[in-house]
Amino acid sequence: MPLKRLTQLGVPVGIVMIVVMLVVPLPAVVLDLLIALNITGALLVLLVAMFVRRPLDFAAFPAVILVMTLFRLALNVSATRLVLLDGYAGKVIDTFGHFVVGGSLIVGLIVFSILLVIQFVVITNGAGRVAEVGARFTLDAMPGKQMAIDADLNSGLIDEDEARRRRAEVHQEADFYGAMDGASKFVKGDAIAAIIITLVNLVGGFAVGVAQLGMPFGEAVQTYSLLTVGDGLVSQIPALLLSVATGLIVTRNTGDEDMGSDILRQLTANKVPLRVAGFAALALCLIPGLPKLPFIVAGGIMLLASARVGEPEEPADTGAELEPVAVADSPEMLASEIQIDPLGLELSADIIDLVDTATGGDLLERVKALRRKVATDIGIVVPPVRTRDNLDLPLRTYAIKLFGIEVARGEAPSGTVLAIGDYLSALPGEPTREPVFGLDAKWIPAEMRNQAELAGATVVDRSSVVTTHLAEVVTTHAARLLGREDVKLLTEVVKRTHPVVIEELTPAQLSLGEVQRVLQALLDEQVSVRDLVRIFEALSLRAQATKDVDALVESARAALGPAIAAPYVVPGEGGATVHVISLEPHLEQRMLESMRLGDQGAVIALDPVTGQHVLTQLARLVTDAENLDVRPVLVCAPQIRAAVRRLVRPALEKLPVLAYTELSGAQQVRAVGTVTAEPTMAVTA
Repeated sequence: MPLKRLTQLGVPVGIVMIVVMLVVPLPAVVLDLLIALNITGALLVLLVAMFVRRPLDFAAFPAVILVMTLFRLALNVSATRLVLLDGYAGKVIDTFGHFVVGGSLIVGLIVFSILLVIQFVVITNGAGRVAEVGARFTLDAMPGKQMAIDADLNSGLIDEDEARRRRAEVHQEADFYGAMDGASKFVKGDAIAAIIITLVNLVGGFAVGVAQLGMPFGEAVQTYSLLTVGDGLVSQIPALLLSVATGLIVTRNTGDEDMGSDILRQLTANKVPLRVAGFAALALCLIPGLPKLPFIVAGGIMLLASARVGEPEEPADTGAELEPVAVADSPEMLASEIQIDPLGLELSADIIDLVDTATGGDLLERVKALRRKVATDIGIVVPPVRTRDNLDLPLRTYAIKLFGIEVARGEAPSGTVLAIGDYLSALPGEPTREPVFGLDAKWIPAEMRNQAELAGATVVDRSSVVTTHLAEVVTTHAARLLGREDVKLLTEVVKRTHPVVIEELTPAQLSLGEVQRVLQALLDEQVSVRDLVRIFEALSLRAQATKDVDALVESARAALGPAIAAPYVVPGEGGATVHVISLEPHLEQRMLESMRLGDQGAVIALDPVTGQHVLTQLARLVTDAENLDVRPVLVCAPQIRAAVRRLVRPALEKLPVLAYTELSGAQQVRAVGTVTAEPTMAVTA
């Protein structure tokens, strides 16, 4: 049989055999073998728990606890059956009852009680509490961790595959700690069962020996009590090992090495505590009556270890001030100085460390990754981000500029990280709001990062905050950042692989300026222009009939098709679903009849009362949908889509407006509501 098949059948067959053990008597020789296997298996589980680098590396641990506990209880039942029937339960139990405790019932009971107290009172209760708290904090932190993954994905630090892997890891972590919360109850119940089984064995042994076999009371006590104690000790040793393994797993933090290496590295990280402990041990030798040799040996070990530990590295002095650079007074230099950068990032003097690689600043590298990410997502080449210091900015402040005009501002205090979540009141720091999503947050000292994560908060470093904010600004203003030179560059890239498409389109039918306006209109409505080939093919066909920008944009959108609706499609059991708000046919007809051509394209000239009524209905429907955690889109006829977008944009800037033909990518279309021209409003549940 293949090894994989044996592996698949091994555990199920083993569990069935455990159940059989509960009802079928076992020979003493077989019981000895299974007891040895139980002790060895528990030791193996403990060692695996010590050598894993993170709890998820031993994700099967909760199930292992259940199987091992069931196995041990089955051994207890089998041993009890042999003790009461034959007065003998194998060599292992007999040895533990006579040799390990010296044949003394009192000593055996005391040792058994001590092991039981250690397991039940100390280890099991502590591990159970840690597992319960860990499960609660892990579940509370899930939304924040998901947002942190999305922030790294949006800033270009990770790709889709890495984001998918991290999301799966977050779910696995929540499942693991939830299972550990329940598995800790198995260990606690096992300790309680050990007490009950021992008492039952003692009473049952006395009854069998005295009542059935006619033994004298003293002989019955000596025979059955020692076997009962031996059975209890044999059971408690693997139970204690499993309890310790449970405590190690639930208290294990994610590290780069195994637990033993982490503990030794952190205990010997500084020579001062080792020296103090060594001299303290030597000082105890001065107490009269104490043996000198043990304390001399312990102190010498500490002092020897301190001599082998290096001094902690002092942080390098990176307080060098930025020196002004003398600029030559030449026309060329002056001309370069007066040029306006399309995209700029300015930092106050105290947060220059964000771009100082000597202190670990990686902001410039993240901005480079952001440019690649934006190019992949929306299809434009983001201009280089000019990063400089600005002494006029308030301390700990950064500003994002677009063509020399500030469009966003935020804070990134030195020595802090941003904690995002709902449980921040117990953390020291300054309350604030996350700059992109407006979530409650707090700037906390960097050394409080682990405590904040344990409290369920999402912790983001300063560079990630700035990069995420910059990504949001770039995405929002992508249309303004697309210049004529950028359009020329994009057309040349397409020309290398599809020369015929470019030759038909420009300059024969459309100029670069007209192509630029179409692409800007698409970007303005958050439509990616990565698929330039299909966009240009659609424009070349439509440009034969008209050069109207709205008409060209609608032809490009029709060519993109499902790609436009994809961001708003929600996967589900019934297939891909998009939630839509529609317009009443009578209202669509009125809008079509009232369309007028303006300087910026077609607009809808409804009377003020009707126009306000339509916007009020839309705002109410959007709010109701968002309260249900649904992101709706407004759909209408292609002929009026651009004009409807201009109508609703001032009041509902983030509401997408799609044409009916753009919903082909959705398998299901679910109505959120219908906007009417009358004072009533039809809403679909």
